[in-house]
Amino acid sequence: MELDFKDAMRKYIETEIKISESLDLDELNAAANAIVDCRNRGGIVYTMGNGGSAATASHFVCDFSKGASECVKGSKFKFECLSDNTPIVMAIANDISYDEIFRFQLENRLTSNDLIVAISGSGNSQNVLNAVEYAKGIGTKVIGITGYSGGKLMEMSDYKMHVNIDDMQIVEDVHMMFDHMLLRVFEDVLNG
Repeated sequence: MELDFKDAMRKYIETEIKISESLDLDELNAAANAIVDCRNRGGIVYTMGNGGSAATASHFVCDFSKGASECVKGSKFKFECLSDNTPIVMAIANDISYDEIFRFQLENRLTSNDLIVAISGSGNSQNVLNAVEYAKGIGTKVIGITGYSGGKLMEMSDYKMHVNIDDMQIVEDVHMMFDHMLLRVFEDVLNG
């Protein structure tokens, strides 16, 4: 017997639509401008996250280092993902602390000319917060990509890309939408 998943699928899709329609476009626009400003001054955008957020952080790097840099006129975007180098992440976690895997990589490398894109569904991932605290301490601006209540990350961020729902799958879906949306609108707007 074949199961009927359509009602559950419809409910999921309707929730995605409702959440997408509730996004704060002023906040998203400010974050988009921060990324363009970083590119224009030759800075590096550092992304980070854990689990699904690590995958999103990595996907941002792919889409901006290749996609946006190929499609948008002018300077290339410089993105680096602090979650991607498994050996360095494991070495820091093993020898120092998992809470330091991102901050340690930024020490003596990050400048106030750069930009942080910190991704945490809960907004309370300690390793992300430690890196953000370090960045703020040297004057680097932070885009916080969050869900749920936004947690401490939303409080600490200069720019907020927030998904206001207590559902990690919807949160992570919309976080990926942010990546693809920015890629598309940059291509459309920056190319005139």
